Amino acid sequence: MPDVDTVNDADSRENRAPTLAEARSFSGRRLIEFLIAIAAIIAFAAHIHALSTLVVVAAIAAMIILHEFGHYITARLSGMKVTEFFIGFGPRIWSIKVGGIEYGVKALIVGGYVRISGMTNVEEVPPEDEAKTYRQATFPRRILVSVAGSLMHFIMAFAILWILLSSVGFAVSSGGTVIAAVAKTPHIESPAIQAHIPAGSTVLAVNGITHPNTTTFGKIIEENPGKPVHLTLAVGHKVIHRTVIPVSAAVLARTDPAYKPLHQAGVIGVSIEATSKTVTDSFLSGVGHAVTGLGSFAWQSVTGILSHFSPHGIATYAHEVIHPSSNPTSARAQSRFESPIGIVYLANDAVHSGISAVLELLFLINVFVGVFNLFPFLPLDGGHVVIAIYERLRSRKNRPYHADVMKLMPVTYAVLTIILLIGVTALYLDIVHPIANPFR
Repeated sequence: MPDVDTVNDADSRENRAPTLAEARSFSGRRLIEFLIAIAAIIAFAAHIHALSTLVVVAAIAAMIILHEFGHYITARLSGMKVTEFFIGFGPRIWSIKVGGIEYGVKALIVGGYVRISGMTNVEEVPPEDEAKTYRQATFPRRILVSVAGSLMHFIMAFAILWILLSSVGFAVSSGGTVIAAVAKTPHIESPAIQAHIPAGSTVLAVNGITHPNTTTFGKIIEENPGKPVHLTLAVGHKVIHRTVIPVSAAVLARTDPAYKPLHQAGVIGVSIEATSKTVTDSFLSGVGHAVTGLGSFAWQSVTGILSHFSPHGIATYAHEVIHPSSNPTSARAQSRFESPIGIVYLANDAVHSGISAVLELLFLINVFVGVFNLFPFLPLDGGHVVIAIYERLRSRKNRPYHADVMKLMPVTYAVLTIILLIGVTALYLDIVHPIANPFR
């Protein structure tokens, strides 16, 4: 029978808090395991020749971390007390405390977070720290801290677009038409496949009309179901001739609902895009074009997000989840949300399409994340902006008003549920029916 004192000592060791030395040892062990895991991922990426893709994925992760750095640096400059700045979520891998702030890394590097004292009226803060809380800061400073994350994304998007426009170059329409992709419709051979029309070919003529633009080409196909259409195509330096007979969209809609909206219009089962040439801005003119381009894409992101959450958008997305498009090049498939797996696919596609596609992807992600985070719902940054504005309107001189955040919790949980639902369904679609390469 063990000695009672020995048992009590063992119990006390199990129940007491770990010493600083033990905590450091545990943290160090976790850090070594984390670094081994990172090394294994890099080695695997090198083995499958995907190091470039891994670099792009790392750049996307870095952009999300810079989002949090925007909150961190503006909070510090505004005199607010920051207690934590972590990269990632989940179990703590490693951390260090400097100047009262804990910096560290957690297991799931899909973002990060900054903890600022007194973000809500219900958070308990030591009396001596109350003056340094977010809730006691001036209205301009609270707004600045709230929008800082999105502002970082817009700054990065501007820089990327500026580089793309003034250094790498950008594609502008040259008025012609390219067969971007030929769809493979299950159980039914599309007219394009039957006519052996190669993807990537340039349309030199359609029914005698030379160098047709996309509108002219599409109109001729739509107006001629069941009638032969004569094409002259350029494949590299080779010119070929093909005759294709468009079918009613209702025929292909039997296996791909994406064609249903076209009703009886003629289709041949291809996606088309305008021919383009690469143009480079001057260094200075690129600034203006980058500003206007950023504004244009930001507005497109706003309208796109609103469209997704409209009754029609919700119904369309639900239909896509229940009946994933068998045509990965359809507009319905191309406009959906992307999970982390989908982002990796897009990164890989962009890498294989060149530096211009990589920069385009990074630009679009920055704009979308920056815009999405400004929507006026907690836990998004826009939710904090709305609360700050509401409190400003309700406050009176020497009588600051603090909103009861607990009343907003049902809405917050609803938003989190929607985000989780989108994430799960997007993951399912990216595994079952990944979209086609959009950078072709």
